[in-house]
Amino acid sequence: MAAIRRTDTKPELALRSALHRAGLRFRKDLRIDLGTIKPRPDIVFTRTRVAVFVDGCFWHCCPEHGRPPTRNAGYWGPKLERNLARDEMYTTALTEAGWTVVRIWEHDSVADAAERVLEAVRRAR
Repeated sequence: MAAIRRTDTKPELALRSALHRAGLRFRKDLRIDLGTIKPRPDIVFTRTRVAVFVDGCFWHCCPEHGRPPTRNAGYWGPKLERNLARDEMYTTALTEAGWTVVRIWEHDSVADAAERVLEAVRRAR
């Protein structure tokens, strides 16, 4: 587990690079204080209040590529369920606080993901 990266994953780096090339400037891994809930989106546009999460297929139970663990299911099953509950809690809390939340799957193409983020930032302006 210590080798699992929380930030700077390959899909996240590719998306950040595409957004930077498009002229957008952002903060990465910025903690947003919402009282007792403190989410850390992967990419944050503070002025427009857009939070972007790049979710891994395994860790966030992708409906397309996610699959239940076959080994040590007693540990991984509840762990992945907690991840899903936390994702929902963060999305709800950020939305209620006036943020736009964009969730990108790691298997999404970089161009499509960048376009979704660009559109969210444009709408928020």
